[in-house]
Amino acid sequence: MSRRLTALVIPLFVAFALLTAACGDDGGSASAESGADPVTLYLGYFANITHGSPLVGIGNGTYAKTLGSNVTLKTSIFGAGTEEIEALFAGAIDAGYIGPNPAVNGYVKSNGEALRIVAGATSGGAALVVKPDINGPQDLKGKVLATPSLGNTQDVALRAYLKDNGLSADTSGGGDVSIHPQDNSQTLDAFKADTVQGAWVPEPWATRLVVEGGGKVLVDEATLWPEGKFATTELIVSKKFLDAHPDVVKKLIEAQLETEKFIADNPDQAEQIANAEIEKITGKKLADGVLGPAFKNLTFTNDPVASSVQQSAEDAHDVGLLDSVPDLKGLFDLTILNEVLKANGQQPVAGL
Repeated sequence: MSRRLTALVIPLFVAFALLTAACGDDGGSASAESGADPVTLYLGYFANITHGSPLVGIGNGTYAKTLGSNVTLKTSIFGAGTEEIEALFAGAIDAGYIGPNPAVNGYVKSNGEALRIVAGATSGGAALVVKPDINGPQDLKGKVLATPSLGNTQDVALRAYLKDNGLSADTSGGGDVSIHPQDNSQTLDAFKADTVQGAWVPEPWATRLVVEGGGKVLVDEATLWPEGKFATTELIVSKKFLDAHPDVVKKLIEAQLETEKFIADNPDQAEQIANAEIEKITGKKLADGVLGPAFKNLTFTNDPVASSVQQSAEDAHDVGLLDSVPDLKGLFDLTILNEVLKANGQQPVAGL
């Protein structure tokens, strides 16, 4: 096991132990029986436009309306997927929007017991943005690049891209290219100061590096995937909550689909609602020159693009972040999603 994963596994297993201990307790968010009894749904997500579905759907009231008066929605905001997985392990949240790699990590560390991906949420919206004098992978040698966190979805994508182009990068910042995992806001400042010369980041940070940092897109990640489709954000639910309250999970998925339709029909209004929610949470909204272009780089979709999740896990293994390629077939439970899609006259989506 790599040094990074050893460090990661310790807090995840501790949190999972807390969840296991709590399984015999009928208190908490999953205590109420579904049906007539009230249920509290604890939902996690990021203050980031890649989590546009909950931002817009909570902001315009779609989630509260669709969940109904019987379900009390309580939300928690996270800054990293690892933190969100720990919260789910500890029983602090029942469901959450999260990147595929943290979802995979949580699934693997809990031996497949903790969570299921029940729907996709966002595809696309990630890029390698670099200084203007970098024109190809050959120019990256000797440079310092940033990613949001070690082993996250964009970090794996960058390491796989470098490996495919004959460039090395280890987990301690060594190799042909030095990778510095750090908070995206720090990356923007570091890019402006030229202490990093590029970054593989999700929106809106990719657009911010271009607009505010004077960078250029070297690699739009969509160009690396079949039909440009790859998972950026997934909807996960704890298995305990899914088993106890499938009706609530169905309502949550229905709320997301209704929000997706609203975003498609009202893109300008949806952008403003998402931005207002970001400002409410962080105290600062995105500039108009960033908001529009970044939003347009995303596709809001219920399809989890399961094949891309499997490929990302294989890439993580190939670059030394996983000891083996995990069996992810049990990670996806799309039964409820496909029931909802059928009821709405839409085609089903596939897992693995």
